[in-house]
Amino acid sequence: MLFSLSLSSLLTLFFIMLIASGLSGLLFLHPRVPLSFVRIHISIVALPPLVSLVALANSSANGNVGPWSLDSLAWLMAFFVLAIGLIIQRFSVRYLMGDRYYRKYFTLFTFTTGVASIAWLSGDLRLMVISWGATLVGLTLLIRLNSTWKVTSEATKISGRLFLLSWFSLLFALIWLFQVTGQWQLSLALTTESLEQLGSWERTGINLLIILAVIIPAAQWPFQRWLIESVVAPTPVSAIMHAGLVNAGGIMLTRFSPLFNDIASIILLILASISVLIGSGISLVQVDYKRQLVGSTIGQMGFMLIQCALGAYIAAIIHLMLHGLFKATLFLQAGSAVRRFEIPPRVNEKSSLLWIMAGRTLGLLVGVAFWYMAPGEGYQLISALILGWSLSISWTQLVAFGKGRIGRIAGLSFLGGTAIVYFIIHNLFYEWLHTTVYESVQPPMSVVVLVVSLLLFGSAIGTWVARNRSSVSFAVLYLWLVRLGEAKPKSVESHPNYLKQYLS
Repeated sequence: MLFSLSLSSLLTLFFIMLIASGLSGLLFLHPRVPLSFVRIHISIVALPPLVSLVALANSSANGNVGPWSLDSLAWLMAFFVLAIGLIIQRFSVRYLMGDRYYRKYFTLFTFTTGVASIAWLSGDLRLMVISWGATLVGLTLLIRLNSTWKVTSEATKISGRLFLLSWFSLLFALIWLFQVTGQWQLSLALTTESLEQLGSWERTGINLLIILAVIIPAAQWPFQRWLIESVVAPTPVSAIMHAGLVNAGGIMLTRFSPLFNDIASIILLILASISVLIGSGISLVQVDYKRQLVGSTIGQMGFMLIQCALGAYIAAIIHLMLHGLFKATLFLQAGSAVRRFEIPPRVNEKSSLLWIMAGRTLGLLVGVAFWYMAPGEGYQLISALILGWSLSISWTQLVAFGKGRIGRIAGLSFLGGTAIVYFIIHNLFYEWLHTTVYESVQPPMSVVVLVVSLLLFGSAIGTWVARNRSSVSFAVLYLWLVRLGEAKPKSVESHPNYLKQYLS
C-alpha cells in the first residue's frame, strides 16, 4: 500500500511521522509520564525511517515538492540518520537508565536527528541552513547534557564557538550565492546558466566558505579540537555524533559539487591530507579508547573529503555511511573494550615473513592493476594506493599471522567474503545515486600526485620514527601527538565535583 503512494503523499506521511516522534519526545519530558513510556516512544521513532526507506525503494518518489528536493540521495541520507538514531536510542533505553537527564536525552536526540534529516531533504537554501543550524544546536545541547559537570560545560563552549563559525560560514556562502544568481532553490542556483554569472573570485570565495563550513563539523585540522573535547559526552551521543553528524560534510559537498573549482579542490585536498596523518597518529598514541576512536574519525573524514575533492562523490557517500555504521558500533561496545592480557601464541617467524611478502606483492599487483584500468583519473590513483595498502595490511593480520593452516584458510575466506560484500554494496549504491550525484571535474593530476606523495612521505616518516623508538625524533613526535589528542586542562577533572553530593 505504501509503495503506491505519490511523492507528495509520501512526503506528507513522512512529516506526520516525524512530528509525531517529536511530540512523543516532548511528552516524555513531563515527570508524570512513566519511564516505561520510552518503549512506546522508540516505536514511534521507528516510523519516519520506515517511510523514508519506502520512498527510497520507490522509483517514483523523486522530484521537487515546494521547498523540498526529493531524490535518492535525500531519502537515503534521511533514512540513514534516522535509522542510526533509532538504533542508538533503543540501545540507550537500558544504558542510560537512572541518569538524571534520562528524559531530556531522548527529547534532544529525537530533535537532533529529525532536523538533520530535514536538512538533507531541503531544496531551499534558507531551509537548509536553518535546519543545519538547528542540528548543530541540538548536538551542542547533547554534549552539554550533564550541565552540572564543569568538563561538559567547557567542551560545550569550544564546540559551540566552532559550530557557530561553521554555521555563519555556510550562511554567508548561501547569501552570496543568492545575491549573484537570484535563486534560493538549490537546483536553480546550480544550473549552468546561474553559475555562469559567478566570477572566478566569487566562485572561489563561496567555495572557501563552504569548505570552512564543512571541515569544522568534520573535525579536520586545524579545527579538530572540539571533537577531542567532546569525548566527555555520553557514549550514545558520541555514537550519533560520529555516525550521522560529523560525516555530514560529504553530503554537503555533494550537493554543492557543480560549484567547485580547482582552487577549492586543491585547498580541500591539502587540509584533508594533513588531517589523515594527524588523525591516524592520534589514534595510534592514545590509550583512551574513545580518544582512539576520535583520532580514527579525524583520519577517516579526511579520506572522505579527499574523495570529494577528487570528484568521487558516490564513493564518498558509501564511505561516510559504512564508516558511520562501523563507528557507531565501536562506540556502543566501548564498555567491552577492556583488553585481557593473554600470552601470545608462538609463531613461525620464517613462515610468517614469507606470507607477509606474498601479501605485499599481491597488494602491489592489485593496486597497479586497478590504476592501470584508468591511469588518467586522479581518484583511481588514490583508490589504487588505498586498495593495495589495505589488502597488504589485511593479508598480514588475517593470513600471515593466522594460526596454522586452518587460521590462514579462515583469513582468506574472510578477505574473499569482504570483497564480495563490498562489490555488492558498491553496485547497489551506484544504482541508487548515479543519476542524482554530480561527478565534478577532478583537479590536475600533478596535485593528486603531490597529495599521494604527502601521504606516503608522512607514513614513511612515521614508520621510520616508530622503528627508532630510542631516538629523540620518536619522543618528540610521540609527545606532540599525545598532546594534540588530549583535552585542555580545563576540560579534565579527575574527580568530578558534581559527584560530591552523592559521596557526602
